[in-house]
Amino acid sequence: MELNLLAIKSLIKERFRNNTAWFSEEIGIDKGYCYQILNGKKKSGSKKACDGVILYCKRNNLNYLDYIFLK
Repeated sequence: MELNLLAIKSLIKERFRNNTAWFSEEIGIDKGYCYQILNGKKKSGSKKACDGVILYCKRNNLNYLDYIFLK
């Protein structure tokens, strides 16, 4: 699994008023680590980040497949 970074950035812009710290708190990862993933400094396949996005999507009636690439 990997995060679809373009879709995640759009989600952050639309639902979190472009606040990455709020997003990272919502999905349960460190904000610094989240910034690194979004800026390409860390791999976007973090299990914890992907699991957090899936849970967020389920809680908010979103299709997690829009935000995660399955390999």
